Amino acid sequence: MTNDAASYLGNLDECLNRELGRFVESNPHSRELYERSSRSLVGGVPMPWMMRWAGGFPIFARMALGARIIDVDDHTYIDFCLGDTGAMPGHGPAAVVAAIHEQAAAHGITTMLPTENAAWVGEELQRRFGLDRWMFTLTATDANRAALRICREVTGRPKVLIYSYSYHGSVDETFAVAGPNGTTVSRAGNVGAPVDPSVTTTAIEFNDIDALEAALATGEIACVLAEPAMTNMGIVLPDPGYHEALRELTRKYETLLIIDETHTFSAGPGGCTTEWDLEPDLFTIGKAIGSGIPAGALGMTTEMNERMFSQEEADYEDTGGVGGTLAGNPFSMAAIRATLSEVLTPEAFAHTIPLATRFADGVMSVVEEHKLPWNVTQLGARAEYRFEVEPARNGTQAHSASLPGLERFLHLHALNRGVLITPFHNMALMSPETSESDVDRHTEVFGEAVRDLLA
Repeated sequence: MTNDAASYLGNLDECLNRELGRFVESNPHSRELYERSSRSLVGGVPMPWMMRWAGGFPIFARMALGARIIDVDDHTYIDFCLGDTGAMPGHGPAAVVAAIHEQAAAHGITTMLPTENAAWVGEELQRRFGLDRWMFTLTATDANRAALRICREVTGRPKVLIYSYSYHGSVDETFAVAGPNGTTVSRAGNVGAPVDPSVTTTAIEFNDIDALEAALATGEIACVLAEPAMTNMGIVLPDPGYHEALRELTRKYETLLIIDETHTFSAGPGGCTTEWDLEPDLFTIGKAIGSGIPAGALGMTTEMNERMFSQEEADYEDTGGVGGTLAGNPFSMAAIRATLSEVLTPEAFAHTIPLATRFADGVMSVVEEHKLPWNVTQLGARAEYRFEVEPARNGTQAHSASLPGLERFLHLHALNRGVLITPFHNMALMSPETSESDVDRHTEVFGEAVRDLLA
C-alpha cells in the first residue's frame, strides 16, 4: 500500500456521506432543537464556533458528568473534547460542585470585595507557577489583553510579537501571521480588525531563532506573547533549546516575556512553566483552573509588579482598560480553589498523562499498521494526530497540512460511535474521570474509520 494522500482520500466522499446520513437519522431531537434555535440564535447556536461540529448541526447536550456527555437523543459519548480544555478536570467534579453551591447559597456570587479564597488562590498560583503577584479576570483572553496593555505601558514600546497561527483567545493583536519577506499580515478570516495588524504586531514563525532576534533587535517590541507549545494548529512542540534562546534574547533586548498556559496546563500541575523552567515575566491562564466556571488569572514577577505601579499616570483601578466588574468574583474564586486543591492535583496528572500516552500509542499502532504518513504529538494529558510524516515545527506548516474533509470524516465517524473529540483539531484531552477503556474505545473506533477509508 502506498502512503500518499490518494491511498486514503479516494473513498472520502462516500465515507463522509454515509456518516452524515447516519448522524442525521440518529439525532432527530438535536436536529429539531437546532432548527428551533436557528430562528433566534446567530447560526443556530449560542456562539458561532459551535457551528463547527462535523454533522452539519451540533448535538445538543442534556447532561455532562465526569468524562461523559449525554445528548437529547439519549446517546452517551466518551468526551475527549472536555470543553476544549475548560472541562479538563472533568464535568462537574464533586468538590467543585459542592464549593460553588455553598458559595452561591450561603456566601454570595459577586460582591466586588475580596474573599479568603482569593488569598488562597493567589498563594497556590504562586506555588505552582512561580510568579509572585496575581490578578484575576473572567477569561484568559481578558488576562492576555491586560498583560499586553501593561507591557506596552511599562516599556513605552508599541508592538507585540506573536507566532503565526498561535491562539490567545480573541485578542486583536494576535490575529496576525508572518507574511512574505518578513512582513506581518492579518490572519485570514479576521473579523473587523480595528487596525492593520502590522501596526500593533510582529508575527514570526515558532522555532525560528533568527527571526526572533531580528524582530527583537528593532527595539520596538514591548513583549513576546507565547504558548510554550503551540496548540491551535495541532500541538507544535518547541525545538530543543528554543525556550532557552527565547528567554535569553528577550532579556538581551529588554523585551518582556508572557507565557500563556491556558491550553498547555495539560503538561502538569505547574504547566510547562514549571516542567520546563521557563521564567516568564508575566503568565496567563484560564479555562481549566475553575473547572469551566468563567475564570482567568494574570501572574507577574515582583519586578514587573513594581514597574507596573511606578507608572504614576496609569489608571489600573478604573478606566485604564485593565480589569472588569465581575473579575475576581467570589463564585469564580471558590471554583478555582476547589479545582486546584481537590481536582487538578499532582495525583490527577499522574493518572491523565499516562492515558494520553496510551491514546497516542493506540493511534500510532493504527497509523503504522496501515503505513499512513501521519504522526501523533503529546503534551502531558493532551494528544493530537496530524496528517504529516513528521510533526510540524511551526504553525504555518501545520496549517498547510490540514485536511478539513478528512478531519470532518474522522470526527463524525467517532461521534456516530460515541466518541467526542475537539471539532477544531484532532485533539484528545484526558480528565481525572477518563479510563483506559475509554482510550481503548477511541483506538478501536479510529481503526474502524481508517479501514473504512482504505476499503
